[in-house]
Amino acid sequence: MNETAPEASGSESAEESFRCDFCGAEVPRVRRVALDRDYDRLQTPHQVRYACPDCSARKDRERSDAGS
Repeated sequence: MNETAPEASGSESAEESFRCDFCGAEVPRVRRVALDRDYDRLQTPHQVRYACPDCSARKDRERSDAGS
């Protein structure tokens, strides 16, 4: 699991944001799951995409349901 967040810059008012590659929302943190049970995106060629917390949770549920 890889989470990306802005580095502390000493300026609280200038907060950096990231865009979710799935829904397009601007959020302070995105994540990318590259390895999970029976899920490997490190060896499979693909486009790297980052998800906001809501999309990441949805994708986790979908992966969990598919593995059941």
